[in-house]
Parts: sequence; C-alpha cells; structure tokens
Amino acid sequence: MQSLISRRPHLILAVLGTYFLLHLIVRLSIPNALELDEAEQILLSQWFAFGYNSQPPFYNWVQYGVTSLFGVSLFSLSILKCSMLFLSYVFYWLAARSTLKNGSLVVVATLGLLTVPQVVFEAQRDLTHSVATIFAGSLFLYGFFRTLKTPSAISYAIVGIATGIGVISKYNFALLPAAAFIAALIDTDFRKRLFDWRLILTIVLAIAIVLPHALWFLDHLDLAIDRTLHKMTGDESKGLALQVSTGLLRFVVAIIGIAGLSVVVLLSLFARSLPAMWRASSRWSRISGCILLIEIGAIALMILFAGVDNIADRWLTPLFLILPLYICMKAESAEVDTGVPLRASLAVSGVIMAVVLVVLAMRAYWGPLFGDYQRLNIPYDSFADTIRKDIGGEPGLIVGYDPHLEGNMRLQMPGTPVQSYFYPDFKPTFHLDAKHPVVFVWRDDKGKTPPAWPNEYFGDVLTENGLKQPETHVVTLPYIYGRPGDTYQFAYAVAYP
Repeated sequence: MQSLISRRPHLILAVLGTYFLLHLIVRLSIPNALELDEAEQILLSQWFAFGYNSQPPFYNWVQYGVTSLFGVSLFSLSILKCSMLFLSYVFYWLAARSTLKNGSLVVVATLGLLTVPQVVFEAQRDLTHSVATIFAGSLFLYGFFRTLKTPSAISYAIVGIATGIGVISKYNFALLPAAAFIAALIDTDFRKRLFDWRLILTIVLAIAIVLPHALWFLDHLDLAIDRTLHKMTGDESKGLALQVSTGLLRFVVAIIGIAGLSVVVLLSLFARSLPAMWRASSRWSRISGCILLIEIGAIALMILFAGVDNIADRWLTPLFLILPLYICMKAESAEVDTGVPLRASLAVSGVIMAVVLVVLAMRAYWGPLFGDYQRLNIPYDSFADTIRKDIGGEPGLIVGYDPHLEGNMRLQMPGTPVQSYFYPDFKPTFHLDAKHPVVFVWRDDKGKTPPAWPNEYFGDVLTENGLKQPETHVVTLPYIYGRPGDTYQFAYAVAYP
C-alpha cells in the first residue's frame, strides 16, 4: 500500500472518505440520544436566524439546510459533520500539494491532522462550531498558499470565502487570516500578493459573508460578547500578576494539548533527520513558521494586556492546523528520505483511526458496565413513548428550560414544535387542541428526583395560552444498556386548552 500511496498520493483521500463513512455508520448504530452540541443543533434547526447565542451561526445555518432537506434525524446531524470533516482533510491535502513537491510528504502532512486530538476525536464526539472552524481553516490554508504560489481571482476568492466562514464559525478564527496577512507583509517575496487588485475580491466576499451576522452582533452585544468574555477571563479581583501567570500557564497547557501529540508523532517519523530539519528552511516553512509565531505572540499579548487567562485547547484548533504541514515543509527543505516516514505514518494513522472508531462505537456500552452512564444512555426514546401513551398521540407543543433535553425531545418527536426558556427570541408556530396539548418537560440534571413544578420557567407559557397549571407526572425509566435497577427520572405535565 505504501508504494501505491507514494505513487498516487490522492488515494489517501479515498482512505479518508472510507474512514468518515465508517464514522457515519458508527454514529447511526449507537443509541438515538444526543450529546450537548448535537441537541442544540436539533433544537435551533427549527429557525434560520442571523444569530442565536454566544456562538456564531455558520454551522447552525448549514445544519438548518441539511435538516430541511433530510428531516429531523440523527442522519442529518451525522452526515453534515462527517462531510465537513472529510472536506477539511481534502482542502488540507490540497494545501499540502500546493506547497510540497514530494507526494509522500503531502500524505504525511494530511494524515498529520489525525494526530490533533481536537480534530480526530473531540470533533467527532460532540463538537459543531469547532468542526466549522476546522473546515474553514483548511479551506483558508489552501486558498492562502494557492494565492502565494499561483495567484488568481479564484484563489483570492477562496481566501475571502474561507475568512468569512471562519469568522462566523468562531470569532477567534480571525487571528488566522490576520497572522497570515502580517506574515505575508513581512516576507519580501510574498508581500506583492497583498497589493494585488484581486485582494478587493477577498475583502468583498469576506464582508458579504460576515455582514448579516455582524449586524445582529451589534444589536446583541451583551449576548454575543458577555458569555465569551466570561469563559476567557477570570476573576478581576485576583490581581494582575496572578491573572497573567495563570493565563500563561493555561496557554502553555493548551498548546501542549493541541500540538503535543502532533509534535511527538511527526518528529518521531523524521527522528534521523531532525538536525538537518532544524537547519533547513524554505519560503513555505518560513512563512508558515511566521504565522505560528504571530498567533502565539498575539495570544500572549491578550493575556498580558486584555485580561485573558483561560485559553482552551480547542480554541487554538484553527490556529494550529498549519503545524503538521509546517513540519513536513521543514522535512522537504532538508531533503529527507520519505520512505520510512510514509510507512510509519500510514501505520500510526491506521492505529489512530481504528482506536477512535472503536472508542466512539463502544462509548455507550462500556460505561454502564461500571455504572458510569453517558448522555447516550439516557432513555429519551422511552420518555417520548410514555408521553405518547398518556396523551394518545403527539403533543401540539413541547416546552422546557433545558436545551439538551429539548433537543432530544425534538429528535424523538420531530413533528412537534419545541420551545425553550433559554431561547426567548425563538418561539415556534404551534396549534393546540384536545388531541394536541402542551407538554412541559424537565428533570434533575443528574437524573434523580425532578424538582417540583418550575413555575418561574413555565408560568408565562400558561398565561400566554390561557392554561391552568397541570398535574406533574414523574416517570422512572431504565438506562439504555443499563444495569438492572439503574434508572433515570423525568418529569412532565400535560396542559390541555
């Protein structure tokens, strides 16, 4: 296989396509329950809006379209994620092919993404907006390097589209095009690309993509900014020195989390050539290294002067996507023999892919053996069946105050509108009658005895629809694949018009 891949590097895309097809099969074969981000996507796919919450809306927009096409289902969630991740590898392969002459190194660089935990595992387990940034980051790198190498209107357009998509996927993505712009400005060979009239096309396309959400952003600054800043900044009372030291330490830990495995694996592949790689450089490795340094420096400045002290490793994902490619650029500039590295890369990648597939396939099965239940073991399907039997059909409206629960209920009852207390700006159209009542759902977050009727969350719905407070029902259901006697509790109440 090594010799075949070496002669035809594009065949690695067929391998990766098969890999993501297996991911799709695995996700559809495990329980029909949702993780946190998955449930949010199902809930919000009821509406198309220029903004929803503290996260930018690109992934929501695409999920809305996919759900409209295929319906509310686990397939709609999984096909989008697997397709977007596969395209990320495709564009990364194209970026590598644009900058590397050696086909074997193109393959090694592409497979290098499998050594990034946030890409190979976390993105498949339960990430959505971060998946969009991985896609946008790979597309940006392809457009950027293509523009530097053989500029054209299409390449400048790709950069603009990728920048726009990235910014409305995760706000921190803006650091990547900013760092690339500065790195190109510094480089005497590539500086002229920034003074090409076609850069206007890049700017116009990026603005056109970002503008609708930007207008929403300006009208919802408190929602869009406060939660994000709260995640990234700590307690102001702890003092500047402690804030800076905490921020820098967490930043180092985040870098190790995002890049540590990649560095260890990829440098191990080229272990015999490390001294030569250290000394060697090319125009591609220089600008890529410069981009990484600018990104690291920018975040360090944010820690020093902007009060940032909580950098998560997944926050760095789009910024460090370039790392495997950078290492392979150094290897090519050192003219290393790629036979052994390619063979080792294929072997390591095969192991990683197999392990990830097995872990994701078995996560709903082995936890219950030890009483460690996952979100996938929560019996939402049985809860929905209980409600159907009680009311003799489907509700006219489901109301809750837990987006994870509401998203799962919409998956189980796809024809029923769902309203969440935590999204007051989004209220579905619904019809109530004697056969289609309002069903209120809630629970304890640990699956224990649910609280009493939460009037602070549901009272307004009763008033707006002229309903009386209904009787509360508590149901106790066995976990999916649970041990005998292990149960999960839900509460619901039915209000008839």
